Amino acid sequence: MTKPVPALSDFPVLSSDKLRFGDTDAFGHINNAAFSTFFETGRTDLFNRAFGGTGRGGFIFVLASLRIDFLREMAWPGETRVGSVLSRVGNSSLVFEQVLFQQGELCATATGTMVQLDPQSRKPTPLSDPLRAVFMSLSRPQTA
Repeated sequence: MTKPVPALSDFPVLSSDKLRFGDTDAFGHINNAAFSTFFETGRTDLFNRAFGGTGRGGFIFVLASLRIDFLREMAWPGETRVGSVLSRVGNSSLVFEQVLFQQGELCATATGTMVQLDPQSRKPTPLSDPLRAVFMSLSRPQTA
């Protein structure tokens, strides 16, 4: 059974990024390293939405893992559309899913984990109940 192709409308946070000539490589398409930057734009927009556009609200989150599946090449010039959603809100971590489109075509998917750190100890620290509620509002319903 094949997995259905995700649509941007499946994601509560949508972002755009302009493709730059500097994003291209020797083969003339967008370099794979640029894909992670586009996904970063989506994660940043998700955090800005969570904190009302004021940054991270004094909390420290670090990227612990990122997996990108490259499905189609992208070409310059143009722009991208990124969809982002939290798929799991853990004790101190957030698991997100993202999609990357160009001209209506799905070009890549990503999954990753961000962890909240204590500013002094730099060790993982649990999400507060109010912070968890904010992130739950940007997540897909969790199944048991």
